[in-house]
Amino acid sequence: MCGIVGYVGHRPVQDILLAGLEKLEYRGYDSAGISLQHADRLDAVRAVGNLANLRKAVAEVAPAPATSGGGAVAVEEPPATTGIGHTRWATHGRVTQANAHPHFDTVDRVHVVVNGIVENYLELKVELEAQGAHFTSETDAEVIAHLVAATGADGRGLVAAVRAAFGRMRGHYAFVCVSADEPDLVVAARKECPLVVGRGDGEQFLGSAVPAFMAHTRTVQFIENDEIVVLRPDAVEFLRASDGASVERESVELDWDAETAEKSGYETFMLKEIHEQAEAVAETVSDRTARDDGVDLDGMGSIDDAFLTGVRRIIVVACGTSYHAGLIGRYAIEEWARVSVEMDVASEYRYRNPVVGPGDLVIGITQSGETADTLAAMRLARERGAKVLAVTNVMGSQATRDADGVLFTRAGLEIGVAATKTFVAQVAAMYLLALRLAELRGTLPVERLRGLVRDLKAVPTAIAELLAGAEEATARVAERHFEADFFLYLGRHVGLAVGLEGALKLKEISYIATDAYAAGEMKHGPIALLSDETPVVVVATDSPVLEKVISNVQEVRARGAHVIAVASADNPMIDPHADEILRVPAIDWMLQPLLAVIPLQLLAYHVARLRGLNVDQPRNLAKTVTVE
Repeated sequence: MCGIVGYVGHRPVQDILLAGLEKLEYRGYDSAGISLQHADRLDAVRAVGNLANLRKAVAEVAPAPATSGGGAVAVEEPPATTGIGHTRWATHGRVTQANAHPHFDTVDRVHVVVNGIVENYLELKVELEAQGAHFTSETDAEVIAHLVAATGADGRGLVAAVRAAFGRMRGHYAFVCVSADEPDLVVAARKECPLVVGRGDGEQFLGSAVPAFMAHTRTVQFIENDEIVVLRPDAVEFLRASDGASVERESVELDWDAETAEKSGYETFMLKEIHEQAEAVAETVSDRTARDDGVDLDGMGSIDDAFLTGVRRIIVVACGTSYHAGLIGRYAIEEWARVSVEMDVASEYRYRNPVVGPGDLVIGITQSGETADTLAAMRLARERGAKVLAVTNVMGSQATRDADGVLFTRAGLEIGVAATKTFVAQVAAMYLLALRLAELRGTLPVERLRGLVRDLKAVPTAIAELLAGAEEATARVAERHFEADFFLYLGRHVGLAVGLEGALKLKEISYIATDAYAAGEMKHGPIALLSDETPVVVVATDSPVLEKVISNVQEVRARGAHVIAVASADNPMIDPHADEILRVPAIDWMLQPLLAVIPLQLLAYHVARLRGLNVDQPRNLAKTVTVE
C-alpha cells in the first residue's frame, strides 16, 4: 500500500512532491523519499519515519549558492521541475534508508518508485548482477531500476526501456521512472496496482490516489492495467504495454471534496476498503509465495524453521474479527500441517490459568497491534515459556515488541471501524503460516502443496472478479431483507468462521440482532427462532461437509425461513434448497473463506445503507480496543 506521486511541468517540483506525499499519509508508511531531475543528474533524498524526517533530510542537503573562481556569486541552478516521490509500506526488506524509495541503477541515471510486488525479482536480480549491476537494497523494487537501465542501454530511450522491462516482470505493481538523460519526461506503468494521471496547463501529475494532486487539478485520466503512460509538460500519451500502440483515454472532471478524494470516489471508506481486498491479499502473499513449491516467511525472529518443525501445539488468541481469522487458520493448520491448534478468546485466556509453556507456539492476532486483551494473553504465554508470534498490520505496534516474531499483514491503513480488508489479510497470513508448517513438517504431498500455493496466488484475481459482479446481487438481497429484525447465519467447518464474521459485520453496522451457529448445532436451540419472516444466511461453498450443510438447509426450509446461500460458481447442489444465491469463484475449498466473506460484507453494507446508518463510524464501537 505504498504511495506514489510524480510531476513534470514548469513549477519547482520539490514542494509539490512533499505536499502530495502528505496527502497520501492516510495509506500508512514507514519511510519516504523524493527524486528531483536536474539538467544533468537526478538527486534523491530518503528518510526513515514520517514526512517530517524527510523534510528535515531535504533541508539538510539543499545546495549552497555556487561561486565563480573569483569569489563572485554565480547564477544559481534553477530548481528542478520534474520529479517523483514515494511513501513506503515495507514488504521486501527491513525499514531502512537503503530500502526506502526512490531506487536507482548502478550509475545513478534511472530512478524509480514502486507500489506492489515483483514476483520474479530474484531471477531478474541474478541475471542483472551477472551483467554488472550493483544492488544496494534488500527490496524487490530495486530490480526495476536496473532492468530499465539495462533494457535502455542500447539507446532506445526511456519509454521503450520501460515497455521492455514491463514485459520481463511478473507480479502486481505500478512504477514510475525518470532518467537523467531525458529531461522533462516521466514514464509509468500499471499492472493491477492503482495509478492515476492529473492533467494541468503545461504540467502533468501522477499519483497512486487523487489526493496526491487534487490541490492542483481535478481533471484526471485513469490508467488501465497493462498500460504505459508517458508524461511531458504539454502532453500525456497512453500506450498498450504489449505492442506499444497508442490508446485514447478520456479526461474526467471530478467534483470531489477532500474526504471523497481520500475515499477514491467511493461513498464510504468501508466500501473503498472492501474493494481494496484484492490488493491487500496480493500484498500479503505475493513475495512470500515467490517459489512455486512452498512459502518463505522471514522476520519471524526466534520462531525459526527448527522451532516450527518441532512445535508440539499451537494456541491462537484473538478478539472479534481477528478471532474469526484465527479460527480459519486453525482449520488450515490442522488440515495441512497436522499440528494440534487451540482457539481462545484473548479476554478469557488472560484470566485463565492456562497450561502452556516451552514447545508451544501462541499466536496473537491483532490488526492494530494494540488490542489490550490480546497483548495481555501474549505476555502471559511468553512469561510461561511459550514462543509468541504476533500477526498484525501495524509496524512498531506494541504487539511487535511483545512477541518473539512477527508475521505482518499488509492491508494498509483501514479507516472504517468494521474490519474488511484487514480480515482477509489476516486469513491469508494464517494460510501462509499453515503452508510453511506443512512444508517443513512434510505433511502435504509436493503436488498438493504446489497446487495450494498456486491457488493462493490466484486469490487476488478471483477477488477482483468477484467484486466486479457481486455488488448488484448483494444490493438486491439487501433490498428484500433490510427491514428484518433478526438474521441467522449458519456454516460448517471453515464456513462457520465465515458465518461468524458475516454476522458480526451485520451487527456492527446495521444494528440488527443476529446469531451465528455451527449448522449441526441448529437443532439444539436456534431452530426455535425461525419463522417465515427469518432470513437465514448459509455458507454453502464447496467443502467435504457440503452435503451436511444442505441437510441443515432443508431443515431450515421446512420451518418456512428464507434461505440466502453463498455458493461456489458452477456448483448446483444448493440451488433447489435456497431462495437466493450469492455466487463466488470456485477455488480450493479450504481457501474459499477469502471469497465467501465478501458477499457477506457487501450484504451488511447495503442493509446498513438502506437503513440510513453511518457504516464508517457505527455507534458504540472503536477501531482499536486498547482497554479491557
